[in-house]
Amino acid sequence: MRHPKLMDTEISAHMTDLPGWAMVDNVLVRTYTFANFVNAMVFVNEVARRAEAMQHHPDIDIRYNNVTIRLTTHDSGGITSLDFGLAQELEAEAPDEGGISDQSSQ
Repeated sequence: MRHPKLMDTEISAHMTDLPGWAMVDNVLVRTYTFANFVNAMVFVNEVARRAEAMQHHPDIDIRYNNVTIRLTTHDSGGITSLDFGLAQELEAEAPDEGGISDQSSQ
């Protein structure tokens, strides 16, 4: 099912609920920083599980302990409710305090 592309006013309204996220070239982008590579990979695996459940797959860039997520709905040609839904899911999973997490002690 194709999801309708959101209008700029709708995108702006949704962005207020996602601190740390930015719009870059019609893509939602956020970089999370973790205490180490292992913790970053734990997060990436959770992103994969949630994305697969939604059948909405982000672009993921891993640079040691930094994970950048890029969300857009390619078949709709821009940002849709799917992108904001997944972003909110990731925010619920991400650690507090700027994304820094040390899960090795858990």
